[in-house]
Amino acid sequence: MKIGLDIMGGDFAPRATVLGAIAAYKALEPHQKLVLIGNKDQALPILEEHNFSPENFEFVHATQAIGMGEHPTKAITQKPDSSISLGFKLLKEGKIDSFSSAGNTGAMLVGAMFSIKTIPGVIRPAISTVVPKLKKGYGIMLDVGANADCKPDTLLQFGILGSLFAENILGIHNPKVGLMNIGEEEEKGNLLMLATHPMMKDTNSFNFIGNIEGRDLFNEKADVIVCDGFTGNVMLKLAETFYVLTRQKGFQDEFFARFNYEQYGGSPILGVNAPVIIGHGISSPEAIKNMILLSRSMITTKLIDKITSAFK
Repeated sequence: MKIGLDIMGGDFAPRATVLGAIAAYKALEPHQKLVLIGNKDQALPILEEHNFSPENFEFVHATQAIGMGEHPTKAITQKPDSSISLGFKLLKEGKIDSFSSAGNTGAMLVGAMFSIKTIPGVIRPAISTVVPKLKKGYGIMLDVGANADCKPDTLLQFGILGSLFAENILGIHNPKVGLMNIGEEEEKGNLLMLATHPMMKDTNSFNFIGNIEGRDLFNEKADVIVCDGFTGNVMLKLAETFYVLTRQKGFQDEFFARFNYEQYGGSPILGVNAPVIIGHGISSPEAIKNMILLSRSMITTKLIDKITSAFK
C-alpha cells in the first residue's frame, strides 16, 4: 500500500505536513508506505530536527507548488511539476493508491476530474464531510462545495455515495439517508427538492427516511445528509464555528470537542476512481495524520471498488 501526501499543501506546509507524516508513520503497519510529494530540500531539515530518518518515507521531489489563491485549471495545466499535479500523475499511473492534500481545493477537484476521472455512471463527484452526532459517533453530509447547483438525479447519486461511505468507513449498518429541506413534509421545498424527494422515495439503492431539517443535522434522525453543494458548504462553515466559539468562551464539552476538524483530517471526494482527500487549509500535524489514516481506511475497505460496483 502506498499512501500519497502533498507536503506543500496547506497554510503551515511543509512543517505541519511533514510532522503529520511522522505521526502517521508510527500508526501505519510495515507494508503501508507513505509517499511524500513536494520539495524534498525543505522537508529534510524538518526530519533532521526531529531525528527522523528520511528512509522511512518515499519522496517524489516537486519543484513547484500551487498556491491557495491560484486559478485551479490554470495552475494544474501551467504547473506540471507542482506537488498536486505530480500527485495525480502518480495516482493515475497506479504508483500510489491514494492522494491527499490540504492545498488548493479547486486544484484537487480539477486534478481528480482530469486525471483519474469520474467513476463510470457517476454524474458528478461530491465533497463529503463527517458530522458529529449528539449521542455518539458521526454521520456524513454531501455535497459540501463541489456542486453549488445540482439536479435531482445528482442528489439521488449522492445518497448512494454517502451510504457506501457511512457503511464502509463509519461502520453504520443500513445507514439512514435524509434529504436536507425546509420542512419534513413531502410537498415542502424548492423545485430541486420537490423533484428529488419522489426519486429518493422510489429507490432501492439506499434507506431513505424522507426530508430532514437543519435542526436534524446533529441528531440521530439521519446518518447520511444529502444536499446541494451551496447548502452543504454554508452548513459546514457554520458548524465549524461551533468549536471555535466554545473554545473562545472557555466552554469544555465532549460533543463540541468532536467538531474539531483535526479529528477527521479531511473531506473525501466521492465518485472518482481512487481515494482522494482534501484537507483543511489550516491543517495541523494532527489533522494531517488523521487525513493519512482516513486514506488508509478508504484503501483497506476497497470503498472505490464498492462504489464502482454500485454504479454498474
